[in-house]
Amino acid sequence: MTSIIPESEVEEAALDILISDLGYGYRYGPDIAPDMPDAEREGYGDVVLIGRLREAIDALNPNIPESARDEALKKVLREESQDLVHSNRAFHRMLVNGVDIEYQGVDGETVYDKIWLFDFDEPENNDFLAVNQFTVIEDRNERRPDVILFVNGLPLVVIELKRPDNANEFEDNETIDNAFNQLQTYKKEIPSLFRYNAFLVISDGQDARAGSLTASSEWFVPWKTIEGEK
Repeated sequence: MTSIIPESEVEEAALDILISDLGYGYRYGPDIAPDMPDAEREGYGDVVLIGRLREAIDALNPNIPESARDEALKKVLREESQDLVHSNRAFHRMLVNGVDIEYQGVDGETVYDKIWLFDFDEPENNDFLAVNQFTVIEDRNERRPDVILFVNGLPLVVIELKRPDNANEFEDNETIDNAFNQLQTYKKEIPSLFRYNAFLVISDGQDARAGSLTASSEWFVPWKTIEGEK
């Protein structure tokens, strides 16, 4: 009889790659939940680790007045539209092009500038964090994605994992397609998490595929190296 690898082992393996091989920091979701000693958010509806984002904005934009940095933070957190795709695109523009701000210069003139959320030139200057079992509650829907990758406090990647498809005919079968379907449920029930999304990743421990927020299942594909190796 074929042994069944539990989903928890797939999650542990993914975290090990992220932490040991890729250098991500790690926090267990319940440890940074609201009301915990090391809480990093005020409520379960908060999907941004605001303290980390504020630190990144301050560090990457030291020559911008504090009031303008505060305004940029508010813009990032403000929901511009109830439409998820529109809201995601608006955030993507801020992510890539910087957050437009204005402030009074020393001579009283209005200065138009940008706040940067990431250091694209020196990636090591950014804060990379993997969090598993991160509970999100929205409109009475409570969901807990397997792994979320935060960069400078922003949840850019959501990873959903299933156990490998090695069950026999007497066992229920969970495949990578189930992981894709689970993400579709998350998008409907906790859409605020996906406003900041850059990538969705699904894996069964043997195969891994990445896709965008609006990609259908056939557009979830393996992330290949420059040389084309799997």
